[in-house]
Order: sequence, then structure tokens, then C-alpha cells
Amino acid sequence: MPKLVIIDGHAILHRAYHAIPLLSAPNGFLVNAVYGFCRILLKIVTDFKPRYLLVAFDTPKPTFRHKKFIGYQIRRPKMDEELAGQIKIVKEALRAMKIEFLAKEGYEADDVIGTVVQSSIRQLADKIQSLKIIIVTGDRDLMQLVDKKTNLFMPIKGLSNSQIIDEKYVKRYLEIKPDQVVDYKALMGDNSDNYPGVEGIGPKTAVKLLQKFGSLDNIYCSLDKIESASLRAKLKEGKKAAYLSQDLAKIRCNIPLKIKIKDWRLKDWRNEATMAVFKKLGFRSLVKELEKGGERRDKQIGLF
Repeated sequence: MPKLVIIDGHAILHRAYHAIPLLSAPNGFLVNAVYGFCRILLKIVTDFKPRYLLVAFDTPKPTFRHKKFIGYQIRRPKMDEELAGQIKIVKEALRAMKIEFLAKEGYEADDVIGTVVQSSIRQLADKIQSLKIIIVTGDRDLMQLVDKKTNLFMPIKGLSNSQIIDEKYVKRYLEIKPDQVVDYKALMGDNSDNYPGVEGIGPKTAVKLLQKFGSLDNIYCSLDKIESASLRAKLKEGKKAAYLSQDLAKIRCNIPLKIKIKDWRLKDWRNEATMAVFKKLGFRSLVKELEKGGERRDKQIGLF
């Protein structure tokens, strides 16, 4: 079955940065996140053998969500300078490996990923009936994209363990379906992104409401069927916040992007340019792996 792998660039870089001890290239630049990212990338290529591969990045500029809600992500710590400085380096490595990457000002990497997923399915529907899409990420917000064709591949602890997130996993983990994840977040909010949800509603209540009524719209059309007067009052009071949170939580799958799937076809990434970049960065273990054809398994990171 042909596969399209989409890597959530900032999410995986961030996880690698915190999982790998500080590491410097011969020129003195910190490259621990770059090393971890490249290690994961090589293992993904080796193990999944994707036909298509793409990396999605955030941009430093505010997104439409920041404009809709001034408090969006306001509590999130600023990216460490030591990590921010490695983004340019990892893009240099991707260029050497002939791997495409995308970003779109005004949107998050999640929106790029959502748009790529939908566009890929449409563009390849006639040519590839059995395309499998795998999103490599540490961001649970992307569970809303999971369906029969699309799974997440998610590191669970550092870079040492991982989990395939499919429809059954989402139902078991959250007790709701993937297409209910947005409304789940609308009801209970998100502390990390700092949007409110309905005050006083936590995960258990959100799940019960969605299991009974199916969606946020149905909940608000059925307030008279909710026995608890206090819960009805919370929902009435928090309606505006719920729909704002729903809008913020929803990944956009139709943003303006030039999508050319043929450009993402995995090319000859084991090339002299890749070798030169790895040598410049001091990645001796990755150089040896390229020389041996990728058979070596790094003991420090057992992601798969």
C-alpha cells in the first residue's frame, strides 16, 4: 500500500530538543534537535518506506487564531533560542535530502497538514485507491484528522516509545470518535492554547454530552433534555465561549496552498549532499548509517 508521510516539523523538533542532551556541531552551533529530527526521519524512511514525504512547519508570525482571540497561546512559553536557531539547520538538511517542506503565514502547521491530507486524497483518488496517510506528530490536536485512511504516529514518552493512533485508539483513549474531538475541545477548552471552553465542564462531562447528543450543535438544540439545571445553566452561559473554542480548535483543511503531490515523491536522499551536511554537523553515527545503507540502529533513540 503506497504511503504519504507528513511530519509535523516543529512538534518533532521540539520533542527531539528536550529528549537529546545538548550537542554541538564542529562550528559550535547547537544541533541536538537537528540530530534527533534527522534520526527520526531516517528511521521513518527505513521503516515506513513512504512513496511521498513532506514536512510541515509553523511560521513565526501570528495566525488567524491569534487575531480571532487575543489570548490565544498567550501563556505558552517562548521557544528557546537554542531550539529556534536549529530550525534553519534542519531545513538545510531537508534540502540536501531532497525532501519538501511547507509552511503558510497566518496558519499553523496543523492547518498545512489538514489541507495536505484532504488535497492528497482528492488528487490521488483516481490513481491510488489505497493510499495510506501517516502523520508523525506529538500534538494530540491532530486526532481530529484520524479516519480510515489517516493515522497518527506519535512518540508517547520522549523519543523512546511510540504509538499508532487510529480510529479505535481515539475511541478507546478519549471515549469519543475522531470527528468529535473538535467539539470535545470546544466544551472543555485547552489550557495549552489558552482558549476557554465552557466554564465548569471537564473531560468526563464533555464525553457524556457528546456520547448522548453527538455534537456541539445537537447539545445546544437539546438543552431542554439535559436534566441537570446547573449543567444547563453552564452551557447557556458558556455558549459564546464554546463556539469560539470550536472555531479555534478546528484544523483548517482548505487553506490556500499550492499542492503538487508529485513534488513530494521520495527521491534519492542517500546522496553526497546529505553526506556532506551530516559531516558538517558532526553526525558521525548518521554518516556511518548512510555508508552502510541505513542498516545500523542507533541505541540512543529507539523510536520504533
